[in-house]
Amino acid sequence: MLRLISRVFASAPIEGKSFCSAASLPDSLCSGFAVKNIMEPKLYRPPPEVRGMTSLDKEAFTQTITVPALRVPTGVLNKVVKSLRKATIHRPGVPRVVQDKEESSDFRLVLLDPHRVSSPSSFTEAEAEALRSFSVPEELQHFELRLTYHNLKSEEVLEAVLPQGQDVASGFSRVGHIAHMNLRDHQLPYKNLIGQVIMDKNPGVTCVVNKTNMIDSTYRNFKMEVLAGEENMVAKVKENGVTYEFDFSRVYWNPRLSTEHQRVVQLVKRGDTVFDVFAGVGPFAVPAARLGANVLANDLNPESHRWLQHNCKLNKVEKKVRTFNLDGRAFIQGPLKQELPALLKGKASVHVVMNLPGLALDFLDAFRGLLHQEPSCDENLPTVHCYGFSKDDNPEADVAERASQSLGFPLKDRCSVHFVRNVAPNKDMLCVSFTLPKEVLFSGDPEQTEASAEPAPKRQKCEEATDST
Repeated sequence: MLRLISRVFASAPIEGKSFCSAASLPDSLCSGFAVKNIMEPKLYRPPPEVRGMTSLDKEAFTQTITVPALRVPTGVLNKVVKSLRKATIHRPGVPRVVQDKEESSDFRLVLLDPHRVSSPSSFTEAEAEALRSFSVPEELQHFELRLTYHNLKSEEVLEAVLPQGQDVASGFSRVGHIAHMNLRDHQLPYKNLIGQVIMDKNPGVTCVVNKTNMIDSTYRNFKMEVLAGEENMVAKVKENGVTYEFDFSRVYWNPRLSTEHQRVVQLVKRGDTVFDVFAGVGPFAVPAARLGANVLANDLNPESHRWLQHNCKLNKVEKKVRTFNLDGRAFIQGPLKQELPALLKGKASVHVVMNLPGLALDFLDAFRGLLHQEPSCDENLPTVHCYGFSKDDNPEADVAERASQSLGFPLKDRCSVHFVRNVAPNKDMLCVSFTLPKEVLFSGDPEQTEASAEPAPKRQKCEEATDST
């Protein structure tokens, strides 16, 4: 509901609430005068009774505030609004132009932001000149504006509800129609209200979930509870022009890695071969295949493997991608080992992507002595892109050193380390890239190869396995 309560205040304040006219009082008396009496520092100050609310009552947030307005002839309305675009009010669901109910239909009211305009002298030189050119008087009027829950931002609602001094949980990851939150303990009593607010304030979100445990690094999924909305977990997302579908509750997907997916895929050329050891639902494999690469993609999680196959068909690259449902070590010492000798003799590049940052560095020893016969000349050795987490003061040096230890060969001055993202305080995700040394790959000692083929300890549930594909 929008209602005009007072028309023009040209000279004297009325009950301490009037705006000043530039023609009536000196700037020294007008500037900042009215808004300080009318408005608080924040445009919306919630009623105190909403504090501590755990079941959302939308009506409780309704409040009437007073904002300045300009009376503008309809003939120049669009030009005035354009000239004052930085001074007009910007609120969800609040129009900047309203009917002048007490006067002729030839006029409209343009609502202004009270933090930006407190008196006629608040207009910039350009704005004041525009008003003069359109013959619009610089006379501000009061307008009583009824704000409801629907006009509030999510952070305003949550800040009003949660106990003072506590973090406001308005951030989330968007996965298709699903908003994924990681609520802290003090926010859990308000979890359903938080979920409803997030769904209300974000068009297209029809389900809000909260992660309830650490990621299981065996299959890279986690338990979650629905806070609001439908329980449909099959999401459809588009990343870098590629469409993916998957059951978010049974596979791993991180929307924050789209830039990293694109960075690595752009290194691949038509005719190259890509071995994706921990492929997930295909964010490396599918776009690489779309570029014309031959891809062998693997994931241990049967659900990830199923959706990987689905996404290959969805993007019409199923003939370019061979999929496997193996442990990463078995994939390296099986399909990769079988394909590699012929590829080494070709000219096309070979890439090995290992995106399981909590554990991938430990899998590098699977390359030790993978092939028996050392070549007589330089071969087309594969490039490895291996991800890892680090909490070290020098994370780049840390992941390079750990990769060297796993390979049994020093990578100093033979690798590059790319910072991907900060995943937690003092915890970074990085990618170490290097040409697989022939001293590691080739071995004339069958016993060494057999020893390297011994399975690594089974993957364990741990925080360090999060934030991968």
